Amino acid sequence: MGIFNQFVKNHSDLFKFQKSEVVHPHDKFLYRVFMKRWPRSITPNKITAFRVVATPIVFYLILNRMYEIGMAAFLFTAFTDALDGSLARSRDQITKFGMMFDPLADKLLIGSIVLLLVFKYFNPILGFSILGIEIIFILSALVARVKFRTVKMANNWGKIKMILQVIAVFATLSAILLDAPNLFTFAAWTFGIAIGFAVVSLFAHGL
Repeated sequence: MGIFNQFVKNHSDLFKFQKSEVVHPHDKFLYRVFMKRWPRSITPNKITAFRVVATPIVFYLILNRMYEIGMAAFLFTAFTDALDGSLARSRDQITKFGMMFDPLADKLLIGSIVLLLVFKYFNPILGFSILGIEIIFILSALVARVKFRTVKMANNWGKIKMILQVIAVFATLSAILLDAPNLFTFAAWTFGIAIGFAVVSLFAHGL
């Protein structure tokens, strides 16, 4: 905690709350249904941190073929991606830290599952493509932060990419549990479409 508190102190600009420029309809829905009565001490950054901590648990469950509980844990962990963004916009708790680490938390979650499932059940080229483009995202964000002192917020194309990846992982786990080849095919196509949206997202960010 001492190290984290020192980091916050040295980089206070990263944790300064910013006013949201827009609150989407789904933000209002999620806030009213799930987060309206949450204490303000539960910040979006804490939800993002939870996702990072939960990712190794999801990895462990799927690694050990506990697919039923692993699927539930994955979906719940992925759902926190929607929660932290909606909470940040609804309560004007957007921070540069969240803008940087929320996408990174998503990449850790998806990347770990890709290592376990995509390389095992699909063509390795698909796995390398997914991981490769996620690495490009990370490097692009790093360059923007270090060289240009800017932090880029995730755009709608990137959000669609994340949703498609979650659907593809869910379809893959369902295919394993149900022994359904058609679901593997659906998952592969969904991963491929997600790569397309990822490319569009990169160019939209000005890569």
